[in-house]
Amino acid sequence: MSRTRSWSEVAPGVFRIGVADVNCYLVRTADGLTLVDAGLPKSWRTLEELLLHLGARPSDIDALVLTHGHFDHVGTARMLGGQGVPVLVHPRDAHLARHPYSYKPASPRLAYLFGHPRGIPVITKMAFAGALTVRGVDAAGRVYHGQPVDAPGAPIALWTPGHTAGHCAYLFEETGVLLSGDALVTLDPYTGETGPQIVASAATADNGEAMAALDVLEESGASLVLPGHGEPFTAGIRAAVDGARRRGPH
Repeated sequence: MSRTRSWSEVAPGVFRIGVADVNCYLVRTADGLTLVDAGLPKSWRTLEELLLHLGARPSDIDALVLTHGHFDHVGTARMLGGQGVPVLVHPRDAHLARHPYSYKPASPRLAYLFGHPRGIPVITKMAFAGALTVRGVDAAGRVYHGQPVDAPGAPIALWTPGHTAGHCAYLFEETGVLLSGDALVTLDPYTGETGPQIVASAATADNGEAMAALDVLEESGASLVLPGHGEPFTAGIRAAVDGARRRGPH
């Protein structure tokens, strides 16, 4: 029996790599390849498979742009950096990218999981995909709010703090595609709940800031939302934000 493919083209030239309920996205433009987030260590094999399909290699990626520095978003970043791929992040998350476990969430993680058992299978899956063995990366703090990133496709960085201090979403203006990272997800790994929401307080630094950051996402007017966890949201960013506001912090 063949192995289920872990990547798909979710918009023209935008490829989702989904391993252990963690998403990263390879964007192919006329200018080259941009990878947004680096998933978990076991995402590497899927990334290689996708690049082979596109006739490319990891070293052909022109830039790795991080939404934030948590362990489940920098899993292959060190390997890519070792192959000469520039790694970029907001300055306020440069330290976290280097030390991806060095953060304090609003609620203790272990106690939170015991109170939300539906999240345990998701977190367990992430652990088997290397979530406990991630090594950090020296990322250049050259991502700034409202400015295009120096990467193919020139995505506009939207500083959306709350989940982490330097979290950024990325808007590809020409196509109306928003990569929301963990500022807005459609699957919460810590509760197992689906639908638009901010990530649980077990992994979010400041719930108030995270809710306020939804305003920034809404202003993007994006038609397609691609989150760091969960399925694409095709009804547009305004509907996604409305759903996240209704659910509120948790």
